[in-house]
Amino acid sequence: MEPQKPLPEPRQPEGCLVTAIRIPVRIFVLVLVLPVRMVWDALVVAWRFLTDTVFRPVGRALLWVGRALFVWPFVGLWRYLLVPLGRGLAWLGNVLVVVPLGWLYRYVLTPIGHGFAWVGRGIVACLAWVYARVLTPIGHACMWVLRGIGLGLAALAAGVFGAVAWLVRYLLVVPALWVYQWVLTPVGHALMWVARGIGIALYWITRVLFVLPALAVWRWVLVPVGRALAAVGRALAVVGREIWDAIVQAWRVAGRISLAVGRFFGTLFRWIFVEPLRWVYRTVLTPVGHVVRDAVLRPCAEAARSVGRATRQALTAARESVRQARADFRRMLFGEPRQPESVARREPRGAETRTLGSSTTALTKD
Repeated sequence: MEPQKPLPEPRQPEGCLVTAIRIPVRIFVLVLVLPVRMVWDALVVAWRFLTDTVFRPVGRALLWVGRALFVWPFVGLWRYLLVPLGRGLAWLGNVLVVVPLGWLYRYVLTPIGHGFAWVGRGIVACLAWVYARVLTPIGHACMWVLRGIGLGLAALAAGVFGAVAWLVRYLLVVPALWVYQWVLTPVGHALMWVARGIGIALYWITRVLFVLPALAVWRWVLVPVGRALAAVGRALAVVGREIWDAIVQAWRVAGRISLAVGRFFGTLFRWIFVEPLRWVYRTVLTPVGHVVRDAVLRPCAEAARSVGRATRQALTAARESVRQARADFRRMLFGEPRQPESVARREPRGAETRTLGSSTTALTKD
């Protein structure tokens, strides 16, 4: 199911003032907005043209130059220098540091650590025996002595605390309670009644001197002024809304007018410049170009190719003549070169293998 479109808000009833000022305001705003919209559309077209023909190719060229000058050298440096160098350093570190440290840890530090651990276990066992057999009995004896001393001190502290508490009760607490009950409480009640009377007097003074005048000013001055300002604000809001609607409508209408004007000028430019140029190119330049190509360029190219072939043949013949003359001059000075002896391309003849038909044995030898 398609989602339901929200219902448009109900339009508020408009007065005659709104209807009277709407059409003149829209006409006036249209007159002001139309040049701005046409200039805006012209700038947009110019910007798109510059973007497609200048900025985008220049940006691509700058991007390529930036890659060629900054990215690719760093990539090559990283790939063909730093990475092999890092791998070589890692291999050297492994060979010179990691492997010796591993050997040192495995064959030196590990046995030493095991020896220290064995010695430490022996020391811990000795300390445990001393703690269990010597320090524990001594500690128990000290605790028994300290417990007796603590009990005596606790009894003494209890007696002292009881005496001090009795003295504090009858020298401080009882007199303080008597002073609070028979002196401070009546004085506090009297001060409370006096403060209540002063507060009531200040309340009525503040009400008569500040609250009632402020209430009168609010009721008879500020409220009417606020209502008047609200009415003016609503009127200004209506005028502003109408001006804004007029600007929006004028912008849309100006856009359509600008589009129509742009199409008119585009059509005019096409019929004045493009179509004549196209007609000239199609009916004049193209046949002339074909004639020039068939009558001039192709014969010239064929003649150039023939001249090139003849030149190559002449150069080949000249090189061959120079090579033959150099060979004749060398033969005249040094004679004929020694010809290598021809050798049959097979194994040289040697002693044949011993067979039953050969006479190489001692019995059949002549």
